Amino acid sequence: MGHRRKSREIALQGLYMYDTVGKTSQDLSGLGWIEEEVPAEISDFAKELISGTIKNIEEVDALIVKYAKNWKFDRIASIDKSILRLSIYALVHLKTIPAPVTINEAIELGKIYGGENSAQFINGILDAVHKSELK
Repeated sequence: MGHRRKSREIALQGLYMYDTVGKTSQDLSGLGWIEEEVPAEISDFAKELISGTIKNIEEVDALIVKYAKNWKFDRIASIDKSILRLSIYALVHLKTIPAPVTINEAIELGKIYGGENSAQFINGILDAVHKSELK
């Protein structure tokens, strides 16, 4: 597994805790919930994804609401919402990462951690954000 994928998985865990149990950005920034030793290149990117997503959560959530056609925001599964949040943050704010890479990584996270249709749902929203907001 690549360093960036591991970072995204850690960020996903953090954002899931943010959404489900109300952990704050300060609670999550130290990555204290991780039991294993994490190399700096992995933890640094994970921290960037977590803090950047939470800092821009209103903008990110507004994009989810805009492109989640026929889905109420509060009905989106927390894991899917967390994947969308970190991925939309990366699409909009981390211009050095190619959009197809961010989208493909999100789809893979959806296949691993989400429900049966998570990958398709995530792909549809991220593709719409990419085509409509980033052009």
